[in-house]
Amino acid sequence: MKKLIALLLLLVLLCLLYPDVRQSLVPPAAAPEEGETSSGEAQKTEKPLETGESISAEGKDPAMAEEELPADTDFVRVRDYIPSIAVSLRYATEDNFTGEIIYDFSEAYLRYGTVKKLSAAQAALNEAGYGLLLWDAFRPVSAQFTLWEVCPDPVYVADPNRGFSSHSRGSTVDVTLITLEGEAVEMPTDFDDFTDRADRDYSDVSENAAANALLLEQVMTASGFAPYQGEWWHFSDTDAYEVEQSFSPA
Repeated sequence: MKKLIALLLLLVLLCLLYPDVRQSLVPPAAAPEEGETSSGEAQKTEKPLETGESISAEGKDPAMAEEELPADTDFVRVRDYIPSIAVSLRYATEDNFTGEIIYDFSEAYLRYGTVKKLSAAQAALNEAGYGLLLWDAFRPVSAQFTLWEVCPDPVYVADPNRGFSSHSRGSTVDVTLITLEGEAVEMPTDFDDFTDRADRDYSDVSENAAANALLLEQVMTASGFAPYQGEWWHFSDTDAYEVEQSFSPA
């Protein structure tokens, strides 16, 4: 009995003097299960990035962040936001009343605020079985001077020496109707027709052409555009924007 007591006292003394001995006497804890920490909490694992993925400076995957939309005053390419709209800029070709190329770009650009309204018009027309074809959108100031040089007649062209065209604000469009298949629809006249048939009277055109022009006018007006009385194809955003003198799609 005395030997047992002496042995226990020796072990206590050794544990006090040598901690490593004490640790060796305690059985090791069981290893944590996969997916758990040693405290039993769920272990947080990170999904590896796929090829081509990246992380922003804040540590967030940009694909998960909400896309930053342009300001209403920003210029944007129309088809980036209205993919279904048709674009055939007449002044980018010789197929216009001057017979000359007026500007050297073929994509339509507008203020983002105007594009939102145009998108609403396109959606409404799609429901009726039609779509929009853009003949002209933003027109740089330099292009307006070119037009004036080719045709210095204020009856047909706004004199840039006295005031800029509303097209140079990026909020005016020249548009017509097409079918969902892209076919032309009967309208009062072709683009840049300077006869009386081009105005919004419609009494001197066919019943079908008048109905189509009225449909276009009604939808564009309901979407936030003001029609120009002298040209059935010409509409300006009711929200005002400044003339843009530096931006050019080219």
